[in-house]
Formats: sequence, structure tokens, C-alpha cells
Amino acid sequence: MSYRSPLLDSAGAVESEGVDAGVPAHYGQPVPEQRRLEAGDGWVDLSHRDVLSIGGPDRLTYLHAMTTQAFEGLPSGSPTEALVLSPHGHIEHAFDGSDDGEVFVASTEPGQGAALAAFLDRMRFMLRVEVTLLTDVLAVVHQPDTGHRIIERHTLGEYAVEHGPPSGTWAYDALRIASGRPRIGLDSDHRTIPNELGLLGRAVELDKGCYRGQETVARVHTLGRPPRRLVLLHLDGSADRLPGHLAQIHADGRVVGFIGSSARHHELGPIALALVKRNVPVDSVLLADGVAASQEAIVDPEVGLHVRPVVR
Repeated sequence: MSYRSPLLDSAGAVESEGVDAGVPAHYGQPVPEQRRLEAGDGWVDLSHRDVLSIGGPDRLTYLHAMTTQAFEGLPSGSPTEALVLSPHGHIEHAFDGSDDGEVFVASTEPGQGAALAAFLDRMRFMLRVEVTLLTDVLAVVHQPDTGHRIIERHTLGEYAVEHGPPSGTWAYDALRIASGRPRIGLDSDHRTIPNELGLLGRAVELDKGCYRGQETVARVHTLGRPPRRLVLLHLDGSADRLPGHLAQIHADGRVVGFIGSSARHHELGPIALALVKRNVPVDSVLLADGVAASQEAIVDPEVGLHVRPVVR
């Protein structure tokens, strides 16, 4: 089921396309919206994201065992991110959220909530865990100072009145891309492992016990050299378009990667996140869907760690 934000009825609101359909891309002033958000003001309507709750006395033990994150002993109210991996270490699901002492409430990418809830419910066996999809009653908003917040869906209009002018997803994505934060499903494919996106130490706790896919993550981290690496592309500003999602990237006539998400940044110009082969020299000039692009390293090609600061 898809949801249409009431903010789309606001003056100047233009709806996002693709996976972000249902919420505003902008409200008629994309650049001021981006600057406002970068300055730490305003907020973003992300009510198209799916929301689910994981309750029951065994919930944190269960999440600790099933995901890449350390949930045992997680302080109440502490925001955290986690991944669910395949047995081979490929990313299947990503979510973020916090625990209130009784329930962990999580948000995930639009359209992925039902699959994540089904997986968590199917694997709980005899544990006292209850998984419930709550997208119809809860909604996600983003604030620069606190990150994602979950509110009651019916209060979204009141939230807009109380918190002032919002920014759209164009502004949110431009700042996210510039800071090197990938979105699972947009900046990844079915073969992506956490090391390639630099998620170790953030969504992946390296010092915790066994979980699905751990062997791959640990082996690549220990031996180094993930097969691909996340990069920030600075695109030729003379092109009148942004590269298409999943479009091929070429270097010296051969395919070396693919485009994830792209945006127009108010200072950097057109930018994109991309996954490229580890051995592509950082100083190589690339063609991203026919658009010339230079690279800025985000993930260390030897150990799979972020080499740039990550901003919320």
C-alpha cells in the first residue's frame, strides 16, 4: 500500500518520482530548501518510508542475533542502524530506529516493510517477539539535528504547522549524497556487501558475535580489498541531465560500475553516488551514463571503511 502525504497539497509542492513517490520533492524553491536544511533548520517529510515495531521481552536478544548491529544492552532512546544480510553477506534489508524499553520501532525504505516484517516474524521460532507493520498509523520525518523521527501519521499536518517550512526530498538527497550516505536499494544491488558501502562501525558492529553473513564481512575486513567501493562522483556541469539510476559507468571503454542516486547540490553542482570496481584508480575520469565525472573517495578500497566524515 502506498501513502500520499497531505503536504502535497501545500502551495508549490511537487511530488517526488520513483521510490520516493507520495512525498514532496520540493516546494517550489529547491535551493533555499537545501540551504535551510544544511544550516540545521527545517525538516523533511519522509512519510513514505515503512514503519514496523518489534516488541516482546526477547526482542533485543533476537535482533542482536539476526542483524549486524549490537542490540543487547541497547540504551532506551538510543538511535541505531542495522542490516539483515544473506548467508553470503549480501545486504537484504536495512533499517534504523530506537527502543523505548518495551518496543523497538524501526523505519525502512519505502515498500520494504512487509518483506522485512515477514522475515523477522518467520525467523523468531520460539522467542517471545512480536513484529507488526505500522506504516498505516506511523510516519517518518527527518530533522537535521535528530535524524529520523517517528510520529503518528494523522498528526503530520500539525507537525508541519509546529515545525515551520519543510524541505523536500531533493534537498535531503543532495545533502545525503554529498555526505556519502548510501540508501540501500538505490546505491546498492543484490550483490552488495556492507564493506563496499563503508557501513562497518555504523550499521555493522565488528566486535559482536555470530550473525547471518558475518563470515563474509569479517573475512573481507580482515583480508582487506572489498570487490567494489562507494565513490562520490562530481559530474560535468555542462550536461543538461543527471545520470539514470543503475546506469553503467565506463572507464577506458569498459564497464566499471553503476550509478546509484544523483542530485544537484547547491554548492558542489551535479553529484552522484556510485559503486565502482575496487581497482579503478581514484584519479580516473569516468563516463557515468555518458556524462564525464571525476571521483572523490568515500570508502577505503583496501579495508572497506569510510574515509570521509559522515554527516547526518
